[in-house]
Amino acid sequence: MRFRYHQPIPNFYKIENPHHPKTTISADFLNEFNELAIEYQFEGLSYSKLTDEFKNEWDIDWDNIIILKYKMSDEILKMEPSKEKCKLMDEEFQEVGAKSFKLADILRQNGFRADLINPLDDRVSLRAIALQSNDAVITRSNMCMFKEGLNLGFFMIHTSIENLPFKKENDMLWVEDYCSTCGVCIDRCPESAFDEDGKFLRKLCTAHREGCSRCIDLCPFYKRGYEKVKKRYSRMKK
Repeated sequence: MRFRYHQPIPNFYKIENPHHPKTTISADFLNEFNELAIEYQFEGLSYSKLTDEFKNEWDIDWDNIIILKYKMSDEILKMEPSKEKCKLMDEEFQEVGAKSFKLADILRQNGFRADLINPLDDRVSLRAIALQSNDAVITRSNMCMFKEGLNLGFFMIHTSIENLPFKKENDMLWVEDYCSTCGVCIDRCPESAFDEDGKFLRKLCTAHREGCSRCIDLCPFYKRGYEKVKKRYSRMKK
């Protein structure tokens, strides 16, 4: 979810990109990098290999993307929409952004090109890049969800590393079918931001300007977790 009230993040790079960046990362160093990301309080990493069709569509030349997933504060999400909530969400966003720059610097220090994608740049959709990872889906309430949770934000680094563990298939596509049987986000949306067919109406949603997160708070994926909802769905299909 991209919030318009976020302020630009200052440039925190301390190390320049290498002139001749490496393209292959060892399994050991990738594991170390993942562990460091978790120490920085990220929930984990995902990886997108952008197709030529996607790059042409968005007019970009990036290939390899590391997605840094962070958990948005439960305490903040449960607050009613307000200027104070927006302020707290931006402070969290700024803090995580600074950590993302540090992780990019670590890659640079070890010989890889690493550039943080501006999360506020509308010229490319970070959600669309997330879907290219085959590690995420869009829920009925228009949220980008990973298995680690619905209440995740993310930053992205495009890098010279070509041998990241990219997923070839998305095993979360069942979520769309499950969402079609639920509808709690539609029934209880305070802004009625869905049409009569249950299609999300972005122009009515106040998440991006007032910090409303009611659909997250009500969603079974947030309340119960991905695995529990999946088990319930599997029982429904028997």
